[in-house]
Amino acid sequence: MFDALSDRLESAWKKLRGQDKISQSNIQDALREVRRALLEADVNLQVVKDFISEVEAKAQGADVLAGVRPDQQFIKIVHDELVQVMGAENIPLAETEEQPTIVLMAGLQGTGKTTASAKLALHLRKLDRSCLLVATDVYRPAAIDQLVTLGKQINVPVFDMGSGADPVEIARQGVERGRAEGVNTVIIDTAGRLQIDEDMMGELARIKETVQPHETLLVVDSMTGQEAANLTRTFHEQIGITGAILTKLDGDSRGGAALSVRQISGAPIKFVGVGEKVEALQPFYPDRMASRILGMGDVLTLVEKAQEEIDLADAEKMQEKILSAKFDFTDFLKQLRLLKNMGSLGGIMKMIPGMGKLSDDQLKQGETQLKRCEAMINSMTRQERHDPDLLASSPSRRRRIASGSGYRESDVSKLVADFQKMRSLMQQMGQGQMPGMPGMFGGGMGNAFAGGGGGNRPAAPGWRGYNSGAGTKKKKSKDKKKKGFGNL
Repeated sequence: MFDALSDRLESAWKKLRGQDKISQSNIQDALREVRRALLEADVNLQVVKDFISEVEAKAQGADVLAGVRPDQQFIKIVHDELVQVMGAENIPLAETEEQPTIVLMAGLQGTGKTTASAKLALHLRKLDRSCLLVATDVYRPAAIDQLVTLGKQINVPVFDMGSGADPVEIARQGVERGRAEGVNTVIIDTAGRLQIDEDMMGELARIKETVQPHETLLVVDSMTGQEAANLTRTFHEQIGITGAILTKLDGDSRGGAALSVRQISGAPIKFVGVGEKVEALQPFYPDRMASRILGMGDVLTLVEKAQEEIDLADAEKMQEKILSAKFDFTDFLKQLRLLKNMGSLGGIMKMIPGMGKLSDDQLKQGETQLKRCEAMINSMTRQERHDPDLLASSPSRRRRIASGSGYRESDVSKLVADFQKMRSLMQQMGQGQMPGMPGMFGGGMGNAFAGGGGGNRPAAPGWRGYNSGAGTKKKKSKDKKKKGFGNL
């Protein structure tokens, strides 16, 4: 989503490269590029003006540290201001002592509100909070059926009274059902409209007055740019909301919504939708989003995604195999499938510092290489997967695998050779050595991981500190298996 904005901002850093210090004269060109970048990203004009004013004031008063280039110092200042504009810190969903916690979902039609309700329920379930979904959208055809289907998919019960009932009464009885069953959180999916009108606002106000929700979340489409911020402000003024959920953040929106909502409406962004799958909902962390915008990756979110998929016992076994050079093709295939479960390769790469500038062609080539590897491994016998050395010494086995997978014998030979190099490398790294990284599995992703194609973005001084825990909140989980990232 932020590719165009990131590219524009990078041109701003270039204005300061080669300078020995930040000054009134040399900063103006950089500020002009930043202003143009934000306006092209559809950020609200007043937000842009305030942002540029703050950055200029801080940049002129900043002392450039010894050994730090002016462009790096400027990146740090822009990063800090981006974090402030988006809300400074993550604001988690309320959890009350007197249960159930009631969450009212609001928004216009077509923003993904019903799906967002199910995504939120699944997110809370992962935090060991039981949920009940309440279907009050009696106007849109199949809206209730959609929520019921999503509820079955994520194993969360749905309360509904059919399309002929009063939405206010459905909401009231839904909350009573949740209270009677001891549910932790009740999520009420309300009806949307094609535009803001008095009837919609009136019904929403009556539902809110009846159920007295602890959270009123507005679901807004990030594709609408700064209009999303204006919509949030209107709802906040007329209904009173506690936060927003930005959907379709994985699309080709330019980023204006994420940078405008908090400043214009005063309501924090609490969650972002990053895909169509019901698992694709993430808490919103301003510091992590600022890092993504500046092309610095988002390691913390990547680790959290991995923690959801990795079992601690499996991670420990894998570590032992790596240290003893017993990592085999079966283990590698398991890691490939784990990577698929975490999302698209492009999405994962953008979270890794330095990988944000990989082109679509490079990512497609990487996807192709991984599919080739999987096809060839699937054509191996169980014995060959467990003992890769068998393939290194047997051309006939390699020919059979090539025939079964539809590739050439040379492709299989390269896979085996690269795998043996990787296994040796992983063993050395596990023992504390830092050998050079060889290109793995062909030119596409091999060159990317080796450092070619990762772009040449300057890193802000002390950048690791920005992602070392700011804005994070440890999860309370009873599932002790999924707490470690291990050495994978």
